[in-house]
Amino acid sequence: MSRLLEFPLVLMALFVITFGDVEVQASEQDQQNKDRPNIVFILADDLGYRELGCYGQTKIRTPHLDQLAAEGLCLTQHYSGNAVCAPSRCVLMTGRDPGHAWIRNNSEMQPEGQKPIPASEVTIAELLKAQGYVTGAFGKWGLGGPGSEGDPLNQGFDRFFGYNCQRHAHSFYPDYLWSNSERIALNNHPPVPGHAKLKAGDDPADPRSYDAFKGQDYAPDRIREAALEFITENKERPFFLFYPTTLPHVALHVPDDELEPYLELGWNDAPFTAADGGYTPHFTPRAAYAAMISHMDRDVGALLQHLKELRLEDNTIVVFSSDNGTTHLEQEVHYEFFESVGNLRGLKGSLYEGGVRVPTIVKWPGRVTAGTKSDFVSGFEDWLPTLLEIAGAEEAVPEDLNGISLSPLLTTGTQKERELLYREFPGYGGQQSLRIGRWKAIRQNLEKGLVKTELYDLVADGPEAQDLAEQNPAIVQEMERRMAEYRTPSSLFPLRPYDAKARTGLKKQ
Repeated sequence: MSRLLEFPLVLMALFVITFGDVEVQASEQDQQNKDRPNIVFILADDLGYRELGCYGQTKIRTPHLDQLAAEGLCLTQHYSGNAVCAPSRCVLMTGRDPGHAWIRNNSEMQPEGQKPIPASEVTIAELLKAQGYVTGAFGKWGLGGPGSEGDPLNQGFDRFFGYNCQRHAHSFYPDYLWSNSERIALNNHPPVPGHAKLKAGDDPADPRSYDAFKGQDYAPDRIREAALEFITENKERPFFLFYPTTLPHVALHVPDDELEPYLELGWNDAPFTAADGGYTPHFTPRAAYAAMISHMDRDVGALLQHLKELRLEDNTIVVFSSDNGTTHLEQEVHYEFFESVGNLRGLKGSLYEGGVRVPTIVKWPGRVTAGTKSDFVSGFEDWLPTLLEIAGAEEAVPEDLNGISLSPLLTTGTQKERELLYREFPGYGGQQSLRIGRWKAIRQNLEKGLVKTELYDLVADGPEAQDLAEQNPAIVQEMERRMAEYRTPSSLFPLRPYDAKARTGLKKQ
């Protein structure tokens, strides 16, 4: 054979070897992706610790979430990222606790959105995307307005559908939602405002007076369908579905036909007229609130059923939680009637247990033991390292986070006790808390210049009824030292007495 004929054969051989290696590598990557579990994280909005049947609720029906609990693990001492929406979500997305997170309070921006997390912050979505996951967020965002650095499309999400702005999300019958960077019109003409009052002359005892606060196109249904479509489109590759539903946050908006099961119970349900402010009026607020939670439960059931129908159930970890406790707006949400936080102290906006201890369920077939409970102390900052480890990317977890991986707890049922769990919240008067083992130190009214440390033994006193600070001065002193040294200052959300912008009028008490 001549050398002219040999040369093309050599090239062909090199071509086969080179591209054969690429095919092998691609095949290995495909197999690795198939082995990685899908991740579904469902986040309720203002859902209280005992507002699910599996956590002790007796009046509100939540069969799908109760079934999820029966098939998974209930965490009984899990803490939201903070006491209100945006800072809690920031902790969840970045794995940094409230003493180190960028966003530490709600902060409105105009014309739409909240103060953005910057591009320098690394989110769970960005980290999972780098590992080959397709990422989608469906519901309420609240960490940066459209087009800002904090826009979900600039924070690692391939797909977004829902409300960018928390303020916009006060209405469940808005005129539009966001689909990526495009406004999608909804069939609500006119849209129902999130805040309104009865018109002058309307009879508050006449149910027809409330018709102005009813819409046609219910946003949670649109959001659910977009999430189901995302699952269908990405069933052949690993996906991270973040589902921060707006339910059951007020306003009290829910389709009329969903009220019927609760109206039949004959509750003494006086109308909410918004005469003293608040969100939009509703003729039967107790039935409406219960129906909103049941609607959320059905949405979760639809997601779980879709995973089952697509044969994704066995290779999907599902986490359900809430961004904070039940709202304190008692005229709209009758939290005492529903026993929304059980015997816990505090509600939304408070660092007492009722404001930040949230129902949390984890299902992962074959890995998480079904029908179990754990009182391990955990928080939103733990999910970033946990989910990355579950995705087989433990090495990708940033070193400067405050969370710990819960993978041992989820897969074996046991885990070494964490060193501490810290919370601070400059809103609602300024608050700070520290949990170490059984002890919890908490401070209130820091904005007034008052620094009084309360101390509770949460093992003996879950309701935080007996302040033991005077009996345990050494423990108080140590907790105060740890609270002062642990956190980092924030110029955006200063906390008195620590941060430079707020060092005035300090009083020891």
